[in-house]
Amino acid sequence: MTEARDGHHAGPQWESLVRTGALITVALVMLWLAFNVRLPSISTLQEWILDLGWAGGLAFIGLYAVVAMTPIPVTIMAVAGGLLFGAGNGSILSVIGALLGSWAAYWLARMLGRDTVMKILGSHASKVQHHLQDAGFQAVCVLRLMPGFPYWPVNYGSGAFGVSQRDFLAASALATIPGQVSLVAIGAFVANATVANGVVIGVAWAVVIAMTIWAYREWRKARKQADDPS
Repeated sequence: MTEARDGHHAGPQWESLVRTGALITVALVMLWLAFNVRLPSISTLQEWILDLGWAGGLAFIGLYAVVAMTPIPVTIMAVAGGLLFGAGNGSILSVIGALLGSWAAYWLARMLGRDTVMKILGSHASKVQHHLQDAGFQAVCVLRLMPGFPYWPVNYGSGAFGVSQRDFLAASALATIPGQVSLVAIGAFVANATVANGVVIGVAWAVVIAMTIWAYREWRKARKQADDPS
């Protein structure tokens, strides 16, 4: 009986130690990245990517995915995508990179657990919990489209608060595409100030605004139904 009780307590203790170690490791890595890593200038990125030739697109996707997993803003990557590859190809590569990084962060959060992720989210924790608790597709859309709200808390919060993988990926794809296109188009316009690129910027931002209003209304409706099922 004593061995059984000892064994019963050993499991949770080891699990707690592993989670604590993971928290410390992830937190330190993210803090180091946030304060010490600076993305190269857009001109430097342009030279680096173009020097890689055909592999430049894959390198851009990989770098974007890593950035999407960290507190480093993704805006510079999206704008760089427009400068490097134009509005069309840049949008495709940026969306793929953003979604891959978001998906990886989602599963990392699932493995770390809610308590650990709450500590990692820091000041973003309360807002993410408010939107994602007992919610799904609409909530992810709202946070993805919210102006100035970074990607990484949505990724980690979705994994921690039980948003299904299907809802997370579907909402991320739907909400990420117009936002990324709007940012990529800015880069494309800087590189080549044509009417077509200007139109893409205007249309993309109009879609972002319309989708933000729609997603917020749908999220409010879902929350009311959850609070008052009758």
